[in-house]
Amino acid sequence: MNGGEDGATGAAPGELDRPGQPGGADAWDARSQEWLLGTEEDASGDPFSRGESPVSAGVAPEIRAAAVKDTAADSRGTIPRRGGADPVKVLMHRHRVLCERAVDPLEIAAGLEAHGVTDRAAVRFRHRDVFSLAEELYARVPREAGPRPEPAPAPRVRADWVLLTLLPGAVCAAVVTGVRLTEGRPRLLVAVAGVLAVALAVRPALRRGPLAPARALAWRTATGARVWTCWLLAYALFGNGLLRTVADGGPDGLPTGAAYGPWPVTVAPVLALTLACAPAAWSAHLLTAAARRRLAGSRGLEEFTAAVQPLLLGVFVLFLSALTALLALCGAALGEPAGCPEALALGALLLLARLLTVHHVTQGPAQALAAAAAAEAAAMALVLAGRLPGCAFLAVPVDALVDAWGAGSVPAVVCGVAALALLIRATRTLTRASAHAPTGDPE
Repeated sequence: MNGGEDGATGAAPGELDRPGQPGGADAWDARSQEWLLGTEEDASGDPFSRGESPVSAGVAPEIRAAAVKDTAADSRGTIPRRGGADPVKVLMHRHRVLCERAVDPLEIAAGLEAHGVTDRAAVRFRHRDVFSLAEELYARVPREAGPRPEPAPAPRVRADWVLLTLLPGAVCAAVVTGVRLTEGRPRLLVAVAGVLAVALAVRPALRRGPLAPARALAWRTATGARVWTCWLLAYALFGNGLLRTVADGGPDGLPTGAAYGPWPVTVAPVLALTLACAPAAWSAHLLTAAARRRLAGSRGLEEFTAAVQPLLLGVFVLFLSALTALLALCGAALGEPAGCPEALALGALLLLARLLTVHHVTQGPAQALAAAAAAEAAAMALVLAGRLPGCAFLAVPVDALVDAWGAGSVPAVVCGVAALALLIRATRTLTRASAHAPTGDPE
C-alpha cells in the first residue's frame, strides 16, 4: 500500500491497496496535495492519476476544509506534521484514538464500520474495502515502542462458565422437587427460598462466560431488563392458569386439583428455561467464536455479513431445538403440559435479547422485553375490565384467542412478535464486524 509511489508510476488500481508498511507517516502527502487541489494532469485517462480521481470527486469539499484546518494547526505547531493532508490522513486524524489503541487492523475496520464507513465509502479513499483502508491506517499511525499487545483471541471453552450455566437448572430442579414433597406452610417457605436461590444461581451465569456483556451496562438498562425478565418468567409460571381462571368467570370456574396454589401453575416451562441456560451459553459461544474466525478471514464487510447471517440463524435454530427437547423431558417428568409454543417464544425472546446485549447493542432488547410484559399485563387487564357492566367488548379479543387456542396462545403471540422483532434487528446488527470486535460501539 505505498500510495505515493503507485500514483507516480501509474500502477494498476488493484495494486494500490496491497498491504504494506509505508516509509513514514507522510508518505502520501506529496501526491495527495495534487489529488486534493485537482492540479495533476495526465492524458492517460486513468482516474486514479488525475485530479478528477474518485477521491477528489467524491470527498474533495470536506477534505479541502479539513486540510485547511490541518494547515492552520501546523502553523501554530500544535500538530507536528509537514506537507498537505491527504484524504486517508484526514481520516486517520479524525479516528486517531481508535487507530492508536487498536491491536490489529481488524479492530480499526470494525471501528470504522461502527462510525458509518462502508466499503463504498472506502473507494473514495482509493481502497477496495474497509479492511484494506484499515490496514493502511494501522500501518501509518505511530505507536509507542515496546511489546505489541496480542489481538483478542477467539473465546475458549472454560470449565468455570460451563459449570455456572448448569447451576440454574440444577437449583431449579431441586426447588421443584422440594415443593412437590412438601405441604402447607413448608411448601410456601421452600418456594420462596427456591425463587431466591434460582435468582442467585442465574446471576453468575449471566456475568461470566459467553452470556456476559463485554462492558458494564447502564444501571437503568440493566435494572429494566431484569424486572421485565422476572415478570415474563412469573407469567410463564402463573399467568396461563390465572388467565384461564379469570376468563372462565373467576375462582368459581377454577378446575379442581390445582397442585401448587389457588389456580393451576405450570412448572415445566420454567424448569426447562432454567435448564436452557447451558445451551444458550453454548449458542452464544459458537456464534462469537465462529464470527471472529470469519472476521479474520474476510476481505470485505459484505463478505463478512454474508458469512455470518447463516451462522446466526443456525445458532438460533440449534438453541430452539435444544429447548424443545428440554420442554419435552420436563413435561414428561412432571406430568404437566410442556407448553411448547409459549415457552419456545419466550426462550427465543430471552436468547435474542441476551445476544444483542452481549454484542454491544443496548437499545432494543430491554424495550422488547418491556413491550412483551406490558402486552401480557394488558391482556389480563382487558379480561378483568370486561367483567364490568357495559365493558364486555374489551375482553372480546382476548376471550376469542383463549377460546380458540387456549390460554397459552396469549404469551405465545406476544413473545413471538417481540422475538421476531429482535431477530430482524439481530440479522442487521450481529452480522456487522463492529458487533464482534472489542471496538464495537454500543448503539
